[in-house]
Parts: sequence; C-alpha cells; structure tokens
Amino acid sequence: MSTPPLFDRRRFVNVSAGVAVATLTSNSWSAHAVTMADIPIVDTHQHLWDLKKFKLPWIGSEPGLARSYVTSDYLEAVAGLPVSKAVYMEVDVDPAQQVDEAEHLIALSRVKENLTVGAVISGRPASDGFAAYIRRYRDNAVIKGVRQVLHVPETKPGTCLQPEYIRGVRLLGEMGKSFDLCMRPTELGDAAKLADACPGTRLILDHCGNADPKAFAKTLGAVGGKPSHDADAWRRDIQALSAKPNVICKISGIVVRAVKGHWSAADLAPIVNHCLDSFGPDRVIFGSDWPVCTLVASYREWVVALRDIIRERPQSEQKKLLHENAERFYKV
Repeated sequence: MSTPPLFDRRRFVNVSAGVAVATLTSNSWSAHAVTMADIPIVDTHQHLWDLKKFKLPWIGSEPGLARSYVTSDYLEAVAGLPVSKAVYMEVDVDPAQQVDEAEHLIALSRVKENLTVGAVISGRPASDGFAAYIRRYRDNAVIKGVRQVLHVPETKPGTCLQPEYIRGVRLLGEMGKSFDLCMRPTELGDAAKLADACPGTRLILDHCGNADPKAFAKTLGAVGGKPSHDADAWRRDIQALSAKPNVICKISGIVVRAVKGHWSAADLAPIVNHCLDSFGPDRVIFGSDWPVCTLVASYREWVVALRDIIRERPQSEQKKLLHENAERFYKV
C-alpha cells in the first residue's frame, strides 16, 4: 500500500517467450512496446481483501478501493504478463482479525492457481501480545514477515524507535522473519536507526521510501500540487539507508503518488534509478502494490513503465529485480 491516505483476472495466462508484447500509449506517453515474456516476475506486494470476510477500518477513506479485491481479480489484472508468483502484503485489517488474516493466507497459498506463495501479515511489534502472536508462525514457511504502516496520522514520528518496538522487530529476525518499513519519506532517518538497532532482522523498505514523483517532475507538480518532501533530502536518506546491509528496497508504490493522466515513465525514473543505484542489483525487489496502484495506473501500465526505465540495464540485473532476488529473499 502506498500513501494516499492510508495505503498508503479471471485466469492466469502463461505467455510464451517472445510472443507477448505490451504497448502503452496515452497523451502523456510516447508509444513504446515492451516484450513482457522474456523475464518472469515475482510480485512481492500483492494486496487482496474480501470485505465479506474482513473489516478494513481505512476503506471508507478510499472510495476508489471500497470493494473486494480477490484472487480472481488479481489473475485478471496480471493476464498476459509473466507473473509467476506473488507475496501477499497485509491490508491493515481490524487488529482483532490479524490471526484470521494469517490463517486465510495460509489456506490461499495451498491453491497453486492463486499464484500467492507467501504472506507478510499485519502486526504491531510494540504491542503486549505481539510475541505470542508471531511465535505461532515461527515454523510456518508461508508467513514471511510482518508490516505495520507507519505513515498514518495516528502514528507519530519515532514510533519505530521505542524500546518495545525494537524488541518486537528483533524477535522477527530471531525467527527468520522480515519487517516491512512503510513510512513517511521525511522519516527515513528513523529507518536507518532501526536498522542499526536490529542488525539481525531483514528490513524491507516499501515503495522506494514513499517517494513523491512530484518532487522530481516539475510537470507533475504543476498539475498535482506541492510535493510531500524535498527531493535532495530523500536522495541523501536513501543513500544512507542503503549503507545498512540488512535493508533491501522494494521498487513499488510510487506510481500511485503520480498524477493520474499526466505521468510518464520519465517522471518515475529518477526515483527508481536512485534506488537501484544506491542499493545495488542484489538488494532490490519488484512489487505491484495492486490494487492500490489502480488509483492512477493499471498493473500492466506500471510494469511497462518500469520495464521502460530499466531497459538499458544489463538483463542479469533486470532478472534480479523482477524475480531472482525475491525468490532468494522469500525462499519461494
């Protein structure tokens, strides 16, 4: 999930190599064809929610997402794209349903056609019951890690640096689980401090640190308003965070902060390229942030834009970003 305000299909089609070509054209894009079948994709940021099963307290603030998004919808969204596996990302369910969420995803992962092979579940590392909650999944290979969205209004800066929080994040590392960082771009310094405090836990920075494309593209700023952070400060913070060996970066989520109908791959390129150059080819992974991305772009449009941005990079690096690193980090 990305940052408006909190988040912040019917059938999978296997494409033969060299056959499937996706072409994206619009008044803000030049026509560009990208061969989609040559490199498989592991999507490390797949959201699913069934409003008949789960309560999402935030859903009322996002009318564009206020319906169920289930596996059949996801399969329709990725049809024609070489998506081979997906890792579910928690959707901030009502805390009383956190165990239900985890058990639901464990069951989904048993159905091969779903593509979902792992899950990052919701959790509050500082809560009194966190240790007991997460220990029940110590030996469950489906549960890969935990996330708590930190950029919501009720969460204050520095929350992740409290002793109780650090203790919970360290516990995840002791169990071989990861922790996803989804925070305001102005608070990436907290992420670096948390990385130092929890050297045994893999931290995964969601959405390129929630970078705002309007901070890098004047054309977007002209139609979308003032950016939420300074571009140079973000660059420095990403560079500092990349120096922490236990942090990896997820290339995801940034398109939803662009301006619908006015963005291009070139607007996202400064963010993507800085993250790829800072973290290097071995500590970056791809995520769709679907269906949140659909507030601005379809799944296909985001994939085509990313492929456009990275097309000059060595194919070995593209493979690491799109699937090899994810397979290694998540053991899928």
